[in-house]
Amino acid sequence: MPTAPHPTWLLDAVAVASQSGEDVAAAINLSRKFGARLPLPAAGSTALRFDALAELGRANLTVARVFEAHTDALAILAESGRDHSDERSWGVFAAEAPGVQLDATPVGSGYAVTGTKPWCSLGGLLDAALVTARVAGGGRQLFEVDLHHRAVHAQSAQGWIARGLRTVTSGPVHFDAVPAFPVGGPQWYLKRPGFAWGGIGVAACWHGGALALSDALLKTARARTRDLDSLHLGAVDVALHASATALAAAASAIDTGLTGAPQILALRTRAVVAQSVELVLQQVGHALGPAPLAFDDSYAARVADLTLYVRQHHAERDLATLGNELKDAEL
Repeated sequence: MPTAPHPTWLLDAVAVASQSGEDVAAAINLSRKFGARLPLPAAGSTALRFDALAELGRANLTVARVFEAHTDALAILAESGRDHSDERSWGVFAAEAPGVQLDATPVGSGYAVTGTKPWCSLGGLLDAALVTARVAGGGRQLFEVDLHHRAVHAQSAQGWIARGLRTVTSGPVHFDAVPAFPVGGPQWYLKRPGFAWGGIGVAACWHGGALALSDALLKTARARTRDLDSLHLGAVDVALHASATALAAAASAIDTGLTGAPQILALRTRAVVAQSVELVLQQVGHALGPAPLAFDDSYAARVADLTLYVRQHHAERDLATLGNELKDAEL
């Protein structure tokens, strides 16, 4: 991660994020205001991109979660050669679920999408989204859609009981012949290098959330003298060093084009970061005990947010995927 002073826009964004709490509307507005300032991946400043996501995660994981998705959409548009400079708020809806499907059919010179897309975070609040839909004979393809179209209906996230990232709700969105504009060809979304880069950006947010817990541990350790606090601090520092080193190495590889297999790099980096975050959660929890979870609203929220967010890493399943990639790769 870079050691140079942070740019002014990032300092301003972090200041706003620090005061935003769980206000998802504020997170969306921050994304509109600052999202285009985030360097694009593979453009020479990927380290700053990851560092900025980490600093926002350190300040507020609700903001980081919304900002990351918004800026991932902007990066996808840029990678496809499309304009990515407007001030709409964006999401990326690519999840699949049994029993529901979104289909894209040609209509005149364009397409229309019909069906249901599951797990659409903030589908009723955002301006636009990039969605994957099934196309005849071509599998899945990515499309841009206007979420304010009259034939778009976001369903409330019934049953959403998350204690972490409580306001970043996810629910189904229904589309009824909504105009859609192709972004890349069939299968492009999953096969492009940027798919891997986006996954590492999410990991940078996890790293930031762990940095905030480390800050809380350090503050407490300086206020009391316990040898065990020093042990926990040391363990947390080693974990965060490993996480930061993995992100920095990934950023360098992305910018220099020395990644070889982008998916392998992403799986490795995300695994290192996720394992580091889980160790930080454990060590800080052991050091501080139950009191801040019961009486410190900010700390308790950070723990809940990070615990949920890092589960976007699929643990053993992702490690098995990495192993399969390694077996098939020519390294």
